Amino acid sequence: MLRRLLPAIALVTLITPSLAAAQPLGFTAIPDEDETRLQQRFQAVADYLAETLEVEVRFIPVTSYAASVTAFRNNQVQLAWFGGFTGVQARQLVPGSRAIAQGVEDPEYKSYFIANQRTGLEPHSGETAPEGLRDLTFSFGSQSSTSGRLMPEYFLREHLGASPDELFTRVGFSGNHSRTISVVQSGAYQAGVVSYKAWENELEAGNIDLDRVQVIWETPPYPDYQWTVRGDIDERFGEGFTERLQQALLDMDDPDLLASFPRAGFIPAVNEDYQEILEVAQSLGLLD
Repeated sequence: MLRRLLPAIALVTLITPSLAAAQPLGFTAIPDEDETRLQQRFQAVADYLAETLEVEVRFIPVTSYAASVTAFRNNQVQLAWFGGFTGVQARQLVPGSRAIAQGVEDPEYKSYFIANQRTGLEPHSGETAPEGLRDLTFSFGSQSSTSGRLMPEYFLREHLGASPDELFTRVGFSGNHSRTISVVQSGAYQAGVVSYKAWENELEAGNIDLDRVQVIWETPPYPDYQWTVRGDIDERFGEGFTERLQQALLDMDDPDLLASFPRAGFIPAVNEDYQEILEVAQSLGLLD
């Protein structure tokens, strides 16, 4: 009996690691721009990671910021390109998860407040949000967006002393930065707030008519986007995989790949880099 069992045990020993290696690495990204662009933006990133790490990598698009957190929590993805707030949410839901990399620009991120030209608002260079925003209609982006909701709302409360519902005659949530620009440019909302990166992208793409919409204020800086991995990823792909993955992200230097984010490059990140985001979210009642 023992002789018959030994070959079977040896076969299991050989097969188990290969099955682990065959598991795909799933990653997602918050849909901060038009969802139709996500697959195009990130499929090349998946291909780069697959070649570098020698594992199958699948990009899994999602339709909302909340869905990206849910996919991470449910282990549908093990890696995510999160905003500051969604990253904090995900790491709270999945203990042991780690922020491992951020864009060169992300420690000093910012938002642009924008206004339809018909409001008559002029660009404001002060350190506090402009008083002229009061009593306008106003659009945020996603309810879970760091640059399109969380930090702008914090600055509005701190600088103007009132909640958005008290400040504005109507408050909306467009879902992403591209739509916020669109609804303010069209006049559906008089003002709004967007990621400065999204504004620059849309401007470069020719999607912004500066005769109809303009930036009126730039927020103080705050930490934002980052790559976050589940704490159990090494169990899935082998000891040391987290460090290999981090290095692959830090080594990414192809201009076309970096343009997917867009970032000049990536630098190391740790969970503590986002303590400010955690505290702001708690102060606004968005986290337990």
